[in-house]
Amino acid sequence: MMSSEAVVKFCLYVAGDLPNSQRARSNLDAFCREHLTGRYSIEILDVTQSPERALEDNVLMTPQLVVLNGASRRVIVGSLQDRTVLFEAVGLGGHV
Repeated sequence: MMSSEAVVKFCLYVAGDLPNSQRARSNLDAFCREHLTGRYSIEILDVTQSPERALEDNVLMTPQLVVLNGASRRVIVGSLQDRTVLFEAVGLGGHV
């Protein structure tokens, strides 16, 4: 379970402005605003602008979200519409 002061770090790999990448950004922003106010940071990496970074980080599909929560590291692929997966990835169980 996540402590109330813990900061969750997100790294979202996207491919330009493709529809799924736009949806993933929007869904992640909404989730964080609603459930992690003041307890998160988001880094957006566009693989079309930094392909070498994507290769270094073993990103083979986009959108891909890496969630760093303390010692925990989770990877989610897709547009992030299923909030249950986000809740579990950040250690909030089912809901806040």
